[in-house]
Amino acid sequence: MLLLIPLFGFSDHLHGSEQRTQSSYSLLVLGDSLSAGYGLEQQQGWVSLLQNLWYNEGIQIDVINAAISGETSDGALARLPRLLEQHRPSHVLIELGGNDGLQGHPVTKLKSNLIQIVNLAQAAGAEVFLQDMQIPTNYGRRYTQMFADAYDEVARVQNVPLLPFFLESVALNPELMQNDGIHPNAQAQPQIAEFMRQQLTPLIVE
Repeated sequence: MLLLIPLFGFSDHLHGSEQRTQSSYSLLVLGDSLSAGYGLEQQQGWVSLLQNLWYNEGIQIDVINAAISGETSDGALARLPRLLEQHRPSHVLIELGGNDGLQGHPVTKLKSNLIQIVNLAQAAGAEVFLQDMQIPTNYGRRYTQMFADAYDEVARVQNVPLLPFFLESVALNPELMQNDGIHPNAQAQPQIAEFMRQQLTPLIVE
């Protein structure tokens, strides 16, 4: 199955709703352009929409979007200590690896980086969720399989929840993709936000 992951683009940071109130929960999204909202207005991205969904339900989870378009696991690992110190999140979502795969980075290096990211976040007192990622099959059967297996292995070894790939029902629908065929469009964002709400809410709100 051909599933596309983001290449490079501009960064887009957002820090939840303008109506944020003090919360006992905070979710740091450490990701790439799929979470940074590449090609969209800030309020159109799934991360912002997820924040609004929670607030509309009366669930006080503050979302910090630390995703950057084009981000790799190397870059995220380097940025994470400052982000943890600045925001002190109760939870961290790791949505990384697509750009590592598209650039052909060694899977062993990706796994090492993901493990270090998990360890850093947990050492800072955060609970961690790992987002499963996929790359196109034209990168070769062996590499594609190794890439896919890396997320299962990291989740198992680190004992963290592995969330299903959030573009599973989006990436092959051209009506939900931008003209580049890589990034979900604005129409797809509410669907992604609802999917992530269903995945994350029971993990955060006990």
